[in-house]
Amino acid sequence: MMNYSWIDEYLLKKPGVEKDYKPEWEATRYMIRGKMFGMQGGDKYGTAIFTMKLAPMDGQLLRDTYKDIVPGYYMNKEHWNSLYLEGDVPDDVVRDMLDQSYEVLLNSLSKKVQQEIREPR
Repeated sequence: MMNYSWIDEYLLKKPGVEKDYKPEWEATRYMIRGKMFGMQGGDKYGTAIFTMKLAPMDGQLLRDTYKDIVPGYYMNKEHWNSLYLEGDVPDDVVRDMLDQSYEVLLNSLSKKVQQEIREPR
């Protein structure tokens, strides 16, 4: 059972977010301008996870606080964190993580692209 079925809809409401399915990874990716900030898939046991990019200190704090948040599965362990979707991390914490992941990527893009996304014509 997945506790965070609202994640897809939540992310797709954010400006500039695109999603695709990568068959070889068996994962749905969430991106801005082709750069990934989140991915829903499974770990090596097939357990549902959502992996997202966070600032290293924020990710470490969350991993220390919640057993269902672990270093990013099959990703850079410093910048990526995986959330077990059958876990019990509060929804507001998950929303904050998703918002942070989106902002980390958006802020890495050029000022021009950021403006195009934040203030569409």
